[in-house]
Amino acid sequence: METGRMKSASETLIRILAFTLAISVMSATMFNIVLPEIRHEFGLSMSEVSWVTTSYLLVFAIGSVIYGKLADRYNLKTLITVGFMTFIVGSMIGMLSEAYGMLIIARVLQAAGAAVIPAISGIIPVRYFPPEHRGKALGISMAGGAIGSAAGPAAAALLVSIVHWRMLFFMPLLTLLALPFYYRYLHDEKVGTSRMDWLGCSLLAGAVAMLLLSIANFSGVTAIMFVVLLVSFVWRIQRAATPFVKPDVFKNVHYSLGLAISFAMTGIGYSLAFLTPTLLTQVHVLRPGLSGIVMAPAAIAAALLSQSGGKMADNRGISFLFRIAASLFLLCFLLLSSFTGTSPIWLALFLILGGVGQAFMSIVLAKSISLSLPNEQSGVGMGLLSMLNFIAGAVFASLYGTMVDQGATQAWNPLITDSSAYVFSNIYFMLTVLIVAVAVLFIAFFNKKVMPKVRR
Repeated sequence: METGRMKSASETLIRILAFTLAISVMSATMFNIVLPEIRHEFGLSMSEVSWVTTSYLLVFAIGSVIYGKLADRYNLKTLITVGFMTFIVGSMIGMLSEAYGMLIIARVLQAAGAAVIPAISGIIPVRYFPPEHRGKALGISMAGGAIGSAAGPAAAALLVSIVHWRMLFFMPLLTLLALPFYYRYLHDEKVGTSRMDWLGCSLLAGAVAMLLLSIANFSGVTAIMFVVLLVSFVWRIQRAATPFVKPDVFKNVHYSLGLAISFAMTGIGYSLAFLTPTLLTQVHVLRPGLSGIVMAPAAIAAALLSQSGGKMADNRGISFLFRIAASLFLLCFLLLSSFTGTSPIWLALFLILGGVGQAFMSIVLAKSISLSLPNEQSGVGMGLLSMLNFIAGAVFASLYGTMVDQGATQAWNPLITDSSAYVFSNIYFMLTVLIVAVAVLFIAFFNKKVMPKVRR
């Protein structure tokens, strides 16, 4: 009876998590739609208005690993309360903002609060679900993120057609609906007693900030500062009595390799969201609204099938789901490379394969990495995974943008005849090869027969 109640509570908790993930993703993506209006209202340049998004993602990436570390020491109820309240304070400031500086402060506060959500989305499945049911839990939470990704732009377009763009700041207030459920279903966990290494935390945060800024601005100065801060962080964690990240976690070969594979696969998958609008605009001459319609079915399919993918990971094993995810990924990019200039209707179908493959891949990697970590390192370990995924998006987006700007004079795929599609076809072809290489690496090291046993 008691076991049944605990299982029911855990399943309710993961659905509440999916709801808050959907809200956080929507809040992150909705403002992309209204950047032109913000730029016009405040008289900004394109580089200036981009900080509405850049500042959010920068703090969001850093905050996710900080909350992950704090979760190894503090009660999740406390962290969620602090995060949600900060999220809402930022939103209230945003609704009242009359100056651009005030708007940026609002976005920074929003991100500082919302960063607790990706942190707990990696921790709750680990702490509240046994390994044999963890895939299902991850699938449900991934579905929430996919729903937010699909609904964000559409909801933003609908709202701004009726009310002022500042009302987009109202969305995070919905997280208050979830707070009582977190208090009801979260356990009163035992908390750690070790001191927080704020110097190590600051060095890591600074290194991540400099890396993202150097990517966004192509600045040599920030790149040098990134190297200096990263070296200082490595020096710090090797000498501190209670380091922000224990060096031992990186000696875990499966964990470190899992991070590298996740970085590569996240970057590959990011091409679907980043390159597709440009492809549809430049090659197919579609308006932004129609581009969104082409991309929507993939997000909807990912949301609908994520839970099924999680169940497959539990019932059939990680390797089984990985082969499905990699096959869908591979087929998607091979088709995109071969038929880049075909009808947008066909592209929408290809993107469904990639969207579902990406959702399944995220479940596989999150479960694989979580299984390689002992419980006492689950918070910071999964937080680092979340942060690295954000960095992967920024790094690969910069690479894709540079490649598109340089263009291509010939196509590597003989099926492509439209010169305007050469560069996109070549990028998709390279990603197809990269998927094969990463898949071989994963199969070699993450076969369940060689997965390490960790203390739970």
